[in-house]
Amino acid sequence: MVRFAHPEYLYALVLVPVIVLLYMVMRARYRKNMRVFGENQLMDKLAGDTSRIKPLLKMILFCSGLSLLIIGWSNPQIGTKLETVKREGVDIIIALDVSNSMKAEDIRPNRLERAKQVISRLVDRLENDRIGLIVFAGEAYVQLPITSDYSAAKLFLSSIDCDMVPTQGTAIGAAIDLSTKSFVGNDNKHKALIIISDGENHEDDAVEAAKKANAEGIIINTIGMGSPSGAPIPVYKNGVQVDFFKDREGKPVLSRLDEATLQEIAAAGKGTYLRATNADDGLNTILEQIGKMEKKEFGTKQFTDYEDRFQYFLAGGLLLIILQFLTTGRKSRLIQRMDLFRESEKPS
Repeated sequence: MVRFAHPEYLYALVLVPVIVLLYMVMRARYRKNMRVFGENQLMDKLAGDTSRIKPLLKMILFCSGLSLLIIGWSNPQIGTKLETVKREGVDIIIALDVSNSMKAEDIRPNRLERAKQVISRLVDRLENDRIGLIVFAGEAYVQLPITSDYSAAKLFLSSIDCDMVPTQGTAIGAAIDLSTKSFVGNDNKHKALIIISDGENHEDDAVEAAKKANAEGIIINTIGMGSPSGAPIPVYKNGVQVDFFKDREGKPVLSRLDEATLQEIAAAGKGTYLRATNADDGLNTILEQIGKMEKKEFGTKQFTDYEDRFQYFLAGGLLLIILQFLTTGRKSRLIQRMDLFRESEKPS
C-alpha cells in the first residue's frame, strides 16, 4: 500500500510540462534566428564542437530530477503492517435512479450529475461507516457491494450514467428489494438506505417494499431530484443537444418530480424526505439522521504502519540535477572523431 503524506505537493508537477513547453519555444526561436545567417549544414560546421543533442539531454535530466524532487517532497510512504482494525459505524446503501428522466436539467447541471455530486460529498464526510451503491431504472443492479473502501466508491460513482441500465423505467421497489438483500449481517439495525430519484415510479409498489425493508431494520431516506413543475428531457449526440425526448404525438416529454411518492416511501421506511435544489442538497440533514442511528462494530483490514521513502526520490532527483550541471554542451570526442573520419573520406 502506497500513500503520500503530503499529496497536495504533487500539484507542483505542473511545473514540468510548463518548463518543457518553454524549452521547445526557445529552441524553435533559436532555430528560426539561426536560419537567417545560413543553411543548417553551414551553421553546424561553424558551431564547431557544439552539440545539438546534449541540450535536449540536459533538459531531460533536469525535468526528471525535478519530478523526483517533487515526489520526494510529497513524502511517499509504504504500508508495512496489515491489521484488522475495529470500527463502529453504519452500513449505508445508496440507490441511484439512472432512468432517462434524470437527464432533465431543472437542477444544474442535470438531475443525475447533481445526484452524483451529493454522493461524492457524502463519501468525503464518512469516517467509519461502510457504503454500497445500487443503480436502477426499469431494473436494479448492484454497482458496488458494501465496502469501507471510499476510493473504490468514488471510482465506481464516476462511471455511472443513464445508459448503463438497458431497461428503462423507474422501479424504486426493485431497488429497495435488492438493497435489502445486499446488506451484510442479519441484525435488524445499523442499516440505512438513501434513495435518490425524481420519484416517477411506474413499475412496482415502492411503498410496500419500503415497509418490508423497514421491518428488517432498514431506515430509508429519500432525496428528490428535480422540480414539481417539471422539465423536458434533452437528447445529446456527441456532447451537443440535438432535441428533446418526445411522446407519440411528437410533443416534448415533461418529467416532474413526484414528491408525494418519495415522501410516502420515506414515511414507510421511518426516514426523512428532502428535496435537493441548486442551493441545498439536503446532505446535512441526512447525515444528522444517520449520526443518530445505533452503530455496530465491524473489523476491516488496513495498513497501520507506514515507512517514509522520500529519501530515495530526493537522492535520485539530486543525482540527476548534478548530472545535468556536469553535462557540457560540447560534442563527445568519439563523435568528433567520427565526423573527422567522414570528412577524410570525401574526394578532393
